[in-house]
Amino acid sequence: MASARRFVVVGNWDASVRDNDVERLANTLRTGPLNPNTEVVIGCPTWSYNIAKQHLPREVGIATQGSYKTEIVLNKRTSLEMTSNYGHDWVLLNDFESNDNLDENVRRALEADLKIIACVCETTDDRKNGRTREVLFRQLESLASAISDWSRVVVAFEALWASNTGVIATNQQVQEALALVRDWLRNNLGDNVADTTRIIYSGSVFPYNCHALAKLKDLDGFLVGSDALNFDFLQIVNASRSSHTALLMKQQQLKVTSHLIQGLREEYFHHKSLQRKRFPKRYI
Repeated sequence: MASARRFVVVGNWDASVRDNDVERLANTLRTGPLNPNTEVVIGCPTWSYNIAKQHLPREVGIATQGSYKTEIVLNKRTSLEMTSNYGHDWVLLNDFESNDNLDENVRRALEADLKIIACVCETTDDRKNGRTREVLFRQLESLASAISDWSRVVVAFEALWASNTGVIATNQQVQEALALVRDWLRNNLGDNVADTTRIIYSGSVFPYNCHALAKLKDLDGFLVGSDALNFDFLQIVNASRSSHTALLMKQQQLKVTSHLIQGLREEYFHHKSLQRKRFPKRYI
């Protein structure tokens, strides 16, 4: 990863996350430690904005979730209101190929002063049939026609074939796809855009492989799904090469263990409280 491009890790909390999960995970990030050289962004379900904003560290960005069809980015006034009310300045856009209004939606997001995490996706069929280059280039071409300021865009390569499928993408497969994206940017938009635009990977990212992935030449971070909902997320946040110190890793492990124990205690007492309410003691 080039030093001019700051490492970024995006955690995408899905709609099934519970309010106590949001508070606990936010507190985990707040106590850290977080690598100061890594930018952290959390994609939150709409209902959780207030809780996340209250508990997340000030330096952690908040992204609104949704596809390119999301009404949030179709209306500039709504985007500005949400940015003001919730303090988020990112929008996470996916469902790339199903969108019919890409140009307008991305333009509205940029006009609303939102930064964009744009996913370019590869399906299982694309991978099996050797269409990686074709599908990525087609999506990048559509995306580029809508972007006026690439400094506010992060491109996420989303390997759908390696996302919750049991398939683990190899480092070589990830690097080859990222290099295709970087080369397309260079050949079509010039060296400046290619050298400064951050390209991240979304797929099979786990604590045990994130450090090796972080060393890939064209990788600038991760978009994390299910693992953003547990304490292992801290290891992924701190996976960039500049964070590999023994002290930091030891602190991280201690913090994760402490919060795991605290979380289990809270779950236990919450369960006991529900039992007492359902089956109160009766005295004769």
